[in-house]
Amino acid sequence: MTTFTVAVNRTFKNQQGEQEADFINCVVWRRQAENVAQYLNKGSLVGVEGRIQTRNYEDNEGVRKFIVEIVADSVQFLEPKGTTPPSNNQQNNQQKDQKSSNYNQTKKPSNDDDLKDIDIADDDLPF
Repeated sequence: MTTFTVAVNRTFKNQQGEQEADFINCVVWRRQAENVAQYLNKGSLVGVEGRIQTRNYEDNEGVRKFIVEIVADSVQFLEPKGTTPPSNNQQNNQQKDQKSSNYNQTKKPSNDDDLKDIDIADDDLPF
């Protein structure tokens, strides 16, 4: 058995304009637990499928504590084997590089032979 926490970003920002996240405790058993303990790192992208479980107990001071957790039936590793999660700066640079690469790949006519006149009647134009 092993436990881990999944950070889930909220779809909205708070009043200060900051992105918030919920941290959800997960429990996994048997062989899947061994894989999670061996291969899961902080910041790894995972998909968790399971059920929500609640439990409670009394701590040493007699205060009742309530626990909500996911008992995972399946944990999917969503990144290629052996990759480490990039930092925020690396992610931003990768996104910029990808946008720049996509822009540079825009197909342009190689010569005037590729350009041909198109006959369109004035009645076919929407304006």
